[in-house]
Amino acid sequence: MEIQLWREILSPYELAVDELTLKFHHIIREYRRAGLYSPIEQVDGRVKTISSILDKMQRKKINANNIEDKLEDIAGIRLICQFVEDIEKVVEIIENRSDMEIKSRKDYISQSKDSGYRSYHLIIYYEVNTIYGRKKLQAEIQIRTLAMNFWATVEHSLQYKYKGNIPEHVTDKLLQASDAIVILDREMSSVRDEIMDAQNSFRKKANMVSDILHTMQNLYKVANKHEVIKIQDEFYKIYETGDMERLEHFNKQLDIIAEGYRAQSIS
Repeated sequence: MEIQLWREILSPYELAVDELTLKFHHIIREYRRAGLYSPIEQVDGRVKTISSILDKMQRKKINANNIEDKLEDIAGIRLICQFVEDIEKVVEIIENRSDMEIKSRKDYISQSKDSGYRSYHLIIYYEVNTIYGRKKLQAEIQIRTLAMNFWATVEHSLQYKYKGNIPEHVTDKLLQASDAIVILDREMSSVRDEIMDAQNSFRKKANMVSDILHTMQNLYKVANKHEVIKIQDEFYKIYETGDMERLEHFNKQLDIIAEGYRAQSIS
């Protein structure tokens, strides 16, 4: 098959990966802007390389004319979660979307592969708009925890190095590591609420500081410079204490001052 033909085949899949990656990043931002915990921690996407496609065609004995029907993972999206419990929520989010149609699913978490691989896979139908019109294609979504992803990344590298024939002593180590990751994910789930509270507090503080700095920046344009410097000094003193209640009070008072200047400019 000519290179140009490969480019034409893969171009819609590149578009799909770009769009899906953007949409999942937007879901993360929506949760966080609403002050909610996002079940998705990280998003990654890729289109299979031509060499990977050729390797899989050879292994699966797929005819060149049936590539797009038989290869469900030309476009791939990986969604990383902090906790095992988040995976079910992410699947639910995808199920409720009108722009993604689930074709099939494989749960390698409740029943891991013999290698120790654990992840939740969805094959979806997704539609893109190309210069030639609308195209419905398939994409694979892998959903896993940070720990599962670490294991899978290492195992993938070893599969590549040994061309699928990993030595037995290495395989044994991978299985032991997989068992350890099951324990790690279980232990992390046991302190999930505490971790989420800590992360939410950090995000709340970061958002508040960002709002305060933005308001002070705007005050520099309309208020007395010396007054703004005094306000800025007070902010730094409060920030150093780490007292969230005082910081919240300062933010409210700053909003009142800013509103006063806005009212003056209107009148």
